[in-house]
Amino acid sequence: MNATAKDFYLEKEMDFLNNGSFGACPKSVIAVQRQWQELMESQLIRFFMKELPAAIRTSAQALAPMIGANPKDIAFVDNATSGCNAVIRSLMPTWSSKDTVLTTNHCYGAVLNTLRYAQDCTNINIVCAEVPFPLYDKSQVTEAVIHQLNDGVKLVVLDHITSATGIIFPVEDIIQECRKRGIPILIDGAHAPGMLDLSLQDLAPDWYTGNCHKWLFAPKGCAFLWTNPARQAETHPTVISHGYEMGYAQEFDFVGTKDYSPFLTLPAAIEYYNQWGFHTIYDHNHSLMLQMRDYLCQEWEIEPPAPSSMLGYMATLPCPIEGEATLENVFRIHDNLWNEHRIEIPIIPFNGKLWWRISAQIFNSPEDYEKLCRIGKQHFMKIRKR
Repeated sequence: MNATAKDFYLEKEMDFLNNGSFGACPKSVIAVQRQWQELMESQLIRFFMKELPAAIRTSAQALAPMIGANPKDIAFVDNATSGCNAVIRSLMPTWSSKDTVLTTNHCYGAVLNTLRYAQDCTNINIVCAEVPFPLYDKSQVTEAVIHQLNDGVKLVVLDHITSATGIIFPVEDIIQECRKRGIPILIDGAHAPGMLDLSLQDLAPDWYTGNCHKWLFAPKGCAFLWTNPARQAETHPTVISHGYEMGYAQEFDFVGTKDYSPFLTLPAAIEYYNQWGFHTIYDHNHSLMLQMRDYLCQEWEIEPPAPSSMLGYMATLPCPIEGEATLENVFRIHDNLWNEHRIEIPIIPFNGKLWWRISAQIFNSPEDYEKLCRIGKQHFMKIRKR
């Protein structure tokens, strides 16, 4: 690992190739979070009644330039799935069996389950546009989605960066097509903050939700929901509380007694991020990911499943350890890699096959991927000898 590993609580003697799942928070940022927690506990009434409302808006002001947004359009949620829930469940009362929600086969599992819940409640139809993987061009994404747009579609739910396959979807093109047709669109940008140079006011979807704890160094449970001003009156948090009908930000800013410290720590996380700077982090992470992706593909004698132009800090590759795409095999392979080799990497069932996804964060270096390369090469060779 790089010298920056000392900034984090990551165990030594492991190859941590999975920042994409939950992110890693620096020690200095965790220290600030604990200060907020101690402040809360020192005088609870003052904190919740007086200090919290101003502090949470300060966090929105700190985040706004990072995502190209107006602070008043930013609400905080625990994670991107919570953001998607807020939007979907706000719209559910307007849906019926004549309506359709459009997503893709790359939709994050928890968000797809949210749509399934909406379907159980309203009988709405769910259509998943089939985006191939492997794929060779972004046009395969836009064509698959646009082909399914029609008057019956009441919402499009689209990943900005897919979880299973690590692909950056061309959301700009699809947002424009939805706007032409008057179809609202929700972008699940779980992985985008800290990885992509965002300008939500220019992108202008109807809703955009993203995690700050994956690539922006915030504590776990720090995410945002950006809502276009035209949609704010109809958008409510999943937990309705004292702020109901008092305005978009006020509804989301307080949803009952909970630990709000992840949101309040966001300025410290952004400060840590800015010590490196977007371009330094991007150049390191993107270059390392591509270098290691190409290195693994060369050693394993396989073709990259996606073009470099559609990747950020993650790449999904075929898993050569044999087994059907079942959860049992996912856990078996994952646990073996961890227990026997101290490699932390996600095993992903997708389209009937098993894949594994590498991530690159500032604490990673080429040496972190060497054991994975050797293990993969051994298994690919066994397969080819048959």
